[in-house]
Amino acid sequence: MVWIDTDMGFDDIQAILMVDHSRFDIAGVSLVFGNAPMAQVRRNAARAKACFGWNFPIFAGAHQSILGTVETPIHVLGPTGMPTRGRHLPEAPELDLGPALPALAEWLEGLDEPGRILALGPLTNLAILVLSRPDLIGKIGEITWMGGGATRGNHTPSAEFNAFADPEALAILLANNLPLRVADLDLCRQVQVTPQDVEDLAAADTERARLLSDLLGGFLDIALSRGRPSMSLYDPTAAAAFIAPNAFEFKTAFVTVELAGDQTRGRTVVDQRPGVEPNAHWGMRADAERVRALALEALAEACFE
Repeated sequence: MVWIDTDMGFDDIQAILMVDHSRFDIAGVSLVFGNAPMAQVRRNAARAKACFGWNFPIFAGAHQSILGTVETPIHVLGPTGMPTRGRHLPEAPELDLGPALPALAEWLEGLDEPGRILALGPLTNLAILVLSRPDLIGKIGEITWMGGGATRGNHTPSAEFNAFADPEALAILLANNLPLRVADLDLCRQVQVTPQDVEDLAAADTERARLLSDLLGGFLDIALSRGRPSMSLYDPTAAAAFIAPNAFEFKTAFVTVELAGDQTRGRTVVDQRPGVEPNAHWGMRADAERVRALALEALAEACFE
């Protein structure tokens, strides 16, 4: 059983499809600002739920960071948080969403063994949980998070977007020794999709295939527009680390996040020197072909459901 925390862009949807394809029981999904402002994240969730027939409950979480700011990559992903080649998730009525915090707390309270969480956006919802219900920290057995970067960033030269959008939230989790497994930019950049993958998906020639190939193509266009031949899979790589951990190598590290630097805010500093007391597991290597296959198989299956 898993709880998924997401800002519901296209690669988040792909990650959720991977978890669902792997037959994990998704106990609930909490939404957080990130790929787009919360109003758009809610619309994306409603449309994805209707499109893919998701039957797990969805809850509304944080619409801003711990410090009250709202950062989005609108300059890259556009106003919906999902670049496309012309198609869009079908319209759907807005969901009547309950609040995320009590739902997540209730789920953890009811578990007989520590719960697993897959986090695909800024960590605000989980930081709020830690601050408001510290008694539940011990009920969390694992948080697999797509975020951070040991080398260069993407949203800024120094920082990966999910870390930059709410570095205080990450700092709160690290300070409270949450069991964090990090799929960072460097790990995710080992896994790439290409124009051929878009063509292969479209070849299924169903309405879903046409939609998903368009969305995958829009995602790929981010890289193509910058002169790169392929695009990194971010949230799907984190999902793969969750469902197939033996496809990865993780090593312990002491991780901190920069909160104050004018040029470095949101940067994750990963210390793996001998003798350092670790507070996280950091992804080092992925079986790129296996991860890529898991991601594309989930999309292919979704074309026919």
